[in-house]
Amino acid sequence: MRYHSSMADSMMSKAATMEIPINSNGDSRTLAEDDTLEQAAKIQWSLKEKDLQQVMVSGPNLNETSIVSGGYGGTAEGIIPTSSIKGSNMHHTNSSSSITADEASRGVAVEKFDIVKKWGINTYKCTKQMISERFGRGSRTVDLELEAQIEVLRETKRKYENVLHLARALTNHFYSMVQTQHALGDTFADLSQKSPELRDEFGYNAETQKLLCKNGETLLGAINYFVSSINTLVNKTMEDTLMTVKMYENARLEFDAYRADLEELNMGPRDAVTMARIEAAQQQYQIHKDKYERLRSDVTIKIKFLEENKVKVMHKQLLLFHNAISAYFAGNQQQLEQTLKQFNIKLKPPGADKPSWLEEQ
Repeated sequence: MRYHSSMADSMMSKAATMEIPINSNGDSRTLAEDDTLEQAAKIQWSLKEKDLQQVMVSGPNLNETSIVSGGYGGTAEGIIPTSSIKGSNMHHTNSSSSITADEASRGVAVEKFDIVKKWGINTYKCTKQMISERFGRGSRTVDLELEAQIEVLRETKRKYENVLHLARALTNHFYSMVQTQHALGDTFADLSQKSPELRDEFGYNAETQKLLCKNGETLLGAINYFVSSINTLVNKTMEDTLMTVKMYENARLEFDAYRADLEELNMGPRDAVTMARIEAAQQQYQIHKDKYERLRSDVTIKIKFLEENKVKVMHKQLLLFHNAISAYFAGNQQQLEQTLKQFNIKLKPPGADKPSWLEEQ
């Protein structure tokens, strides 16, 4: 096909450049030349029609058609696949949403990086201040009155923890004694039935142990209430106040760290860069100063209310403990029961702590 096409092109070129002399009547000099031109035009048209049919049958897919920038036969650098143009139109919404998601994730990453950066700077300053204080090189803000109250609070908590530990030990030992009395009373009662000659002796010993067991369970109710109240005071009320104290101490360390940083900058040169840093340090100093003063006020208020609450709670619990112990060892069952009613203590019925048969399944 290339051969025929080149032959036709050469014939057309030849025909196009051929001189056609015109006679006086306006006709061509010979009819052979006209036939040659007509034949060459037919040959070229038939060849082009065959090429067009071949392109229509076995040509490339429209999705794979390329647009060529520049003239025919140019380099492949200017080729733009039409499939990419079609895909960009089809997936424009998806690409926009993906760009939005990328921007959101990038914003979260930047925010986290800023948080980590601020935390690192703050940790460095506080560590530096802590080391300076430990080696006696840095100054420390001290509230002597508040520091003394905090130390008293910590010492009080240690002593009350010891009271709680001993009260729990007393509860465990007394519970074991009550269980032993209960078992001993059952044994005496059984022997009273099986030993006719000692029925009376075993009988009144069994009654005595059962009475002691009943009074012991009443006393256990009072002691458990005492232990529960002390536990709430120590591990909740005092612990909450000490958590605020810990926050106050951390705020004090941060305040001193930024104060020392500001003082160091004020002692340096006063150029434009340093003035900007001094202004930023002044802002951080004021922020941590406000935080320190706010937490100092919170600690003062909490220690005051804790002291009032401690006196009120311990007055009630110590009175309960004294009256219950005295009534039990005096054998005054009526006074022991009256003590529990006075403090609104309700005893659980026997077996109340055991799970039901449904819970055991």
